[in-house]
Amino acid sequence: MTAELKTLIVNIAYLLSAVMFIFGLKRLTKVRTARRGNAIAALAMFVAIAATLVDLGFIDYRWILIGIAVGGAIGAVAAIRVPMTSMPELVAVFNGFGGGASTLVAVSVVWLDVIEPGKQGTLAAILNKDGSGGAVAITIALSVLIGAVTLTGSIVAYLKLAEKISGKPTLLPGRHAINALLVLACLGVSVYVGFITQTPAEAEVCMLVLCGLSLVLGVLLVIPIGGADMPVVISLLNSYSGVAASATGFVLNNNLLIISGAMVGASGLILTKIMCVAMNRSLANVVFGGFGADDSGGGGGGGEYVNVTSCGAEEAAMMLEDARSVVFVPGYGLAVAQAQHAVRELANLLESKGVTVKYAIHPVAGRMPGHMNVLLAEADVPYEQLVEMDDINPEFKDTDVAIVLGANDVVNPAAQTDKTSPIYGMPVLEVFNARTVFVVKRSLGAGFAGIKNELFERDNTMMLFGDAKKVLQSLTSELKESFAHAA
Repeated sequence: MTAELKTLIVNIAYLLSAVMFIFGLKRLTKVRTARRGNAIAALAMFVAIAATLVDLGFIDYRWILIGIAVGGAIGAVAAIRVPMTSMPELVAVFNGFGGGASTLVAVSVVWLDVIEPGKQGTLAAILNKDGSGGAVAITIALSVLIGAVTLTGSIVAYLKLAEKISGKPTLLPGRHAINALLVLACLGVSVYVGFITQTPAEAEVCMLVLCGLSLVLGVLLVIPIGGADMPVVISLLNSYSGVAASATGFVLNNNLLIISGAMVGASGLILTKIMCVAMNRSLANVVFGGFGADDSGGGGGGGEYVNVTSCGAEEAAMMLEDARSVVFVPGYGLAVAQAQHAVRELANLLESKGVTVKYAIHPVAGRMPGHMNVLLAEADVPYEQLVEMDDINPEFKDTDVAIVLGANDVVNPAAQTDKTSPIYGMPVLEVFNARTVFVVKRSLGAGFAGIKNELFERDNTMMLFGDAKKVLQSLTSELKESFAHAA
């Protein structure tokens, strides 16, 4: 094979991969086509890897094949064994791996081209193969900085989501000043190693310092963010990993890596914006605000509950017998209780009696974007029954029964009625307009905003205290018994 033919084949493969990534990403926007989109993207990655190996030519493939085998095995085991309730943690870890990989690639370029050969001069001068040495030096620094921040930031996000550490914001004194100094230090080291340093020893020290500062910065940027803000953080870190990969593409002069990284970075940023709008908060407020640090109740709706009505499964089942339309509102409590199959069983029973059943999906319900969609899809809930917030809200006024399963702030009327509330203006699911509302929760504990939920005191609301799975199973049993007697 001639060099020209090999280059042509590699470029065509890269172009095909890029197109497949675009189609795969497009199909990920809908639940019905998401699995197919994921398969297309996986195939695109396979084609890209194969093309890269062809481009490298005759090299020692042993370590590459070992890496593929080990990484593939870890990924397969994780995908099979990790339950849907832990998917946010898995996504956080994958984001971190992506950032870490970008950092390692950038460092390896410096090591192989500068440090190990013992070349004298700046990175910009040594890597100036086609007049782009300065740009390569800048992208190396960006790959290390963004990739390392993504790695440790994702680890902290995982620890918060997995409840290995407290999900509450950890607010260090002077954290903004510390972070600003770290960013300036990273930029200073980047400029020094790229355009000033003259020896391999200096380059090695600078790269180690840059890695260390970036790793610490990643921890300090995420540790002040509360666990309930993780949907925004995960999508933002996903964007970071894409930007880091794109920067690494410039380092390696790989067009496919630039394109795919840019797509991941842009889509993650768009999703972050959507999450912020859904919470009626700015990105700066999420990243720097330490939202949820004070659980004392704060302004707007704080204090004790004085007018809460509770009932048992038998009473709730009696009301469900006469219902013609029921809307389930899944929240994180549903995920914790792993009650997705229990809610599907109850829904099937209701549908068998002619009841119209739908599921109201809030954009930030759960711990990651699309968490509830994925969870319910595992229980084979029909896609057409999953209704987004803007579409379901007008229907609540005609709904007989709304059953809230572990959701809290995303159904709080204070977002519309109390201007002093921290969540005022946040779009919420208007379940309070339904004729009857059942709220399934373990307790009257507050959500991420640390305030009382006015919904719990509404005249049309009744609390069903307990584990979501057990409560739903009890409702199903009561309804089956009642329907059997009626027959």
